[in-house]
Amino acid sequence: MGCVSSKESRRRPQGYEDPNTLARETTFLYHTPVAVSVNEVEALYELYKRISYSITKDGLIHKEEFQLALFRNSNKRNLFADRIFDLFDLKRNGVIEFGEFVRSLDVFHPDTPVEEKIAFAFRLYDLRGTGFIGREELKEMVLAILNESELLLSDDAVEEIVDQTFRQADMNGDGKIDPDEWKVFASKNPALLKNMTLPYLK
Repeated sequence: MGCVSSKESRRRPQGYEDPNTLARETTFLYHTPVAVSVNEVEALYELYKRISYSITKDGLIHKEEFQLALFRNSNKRNLFADRIFDLFDLKRNGVIEFGEFVRSLDVFHPDTPVEEKIAFAFRLYDLRGTGFIGREELKEMVLAILNESELLLSDDAVEEIVDQTFRQADMNGDGKIDPDEWKVFASKNPALLKNMTLPYLK
């Protein structure tokens, strides 16, 4: 279950962390027996290995490998994928280590509180890290999501989506969405968080 031979442990890549520790520190432990949660983390390690050895083969997930895992194309640039990569890269060193991978995926676990999902989504849209979501940031993310979905909308339609979102979310009318306003907006619009839960993580 959590036992690893010394030969196998020598082959663990840089940034590897013990599944028992990660299970204790994440939602993978809550609401499940410890043995099951450790198995979940070990299964994530197998996924991590597949991604981290897909291009560079150094046991770390690079942005191109992350893109390849998400889109089956390592050359396809996408703001949405870039933002998720940046949020997963907790150490800000340009790669995702195993511990970062598990801790970041934790927010997508079905048992993770919705408040944590809302906070993660806010950071996703806060492109410049200012603590607010500006109109241009929202527009950039809307365009990235539409592009990924291969939906073609007119500039007027995109502007209408952004305007309508701001009318609903920017409750004090100061031209930016703060975390509290985002929380109220996301609570009223649960579809905004539909991609924040991955059922197979349970």
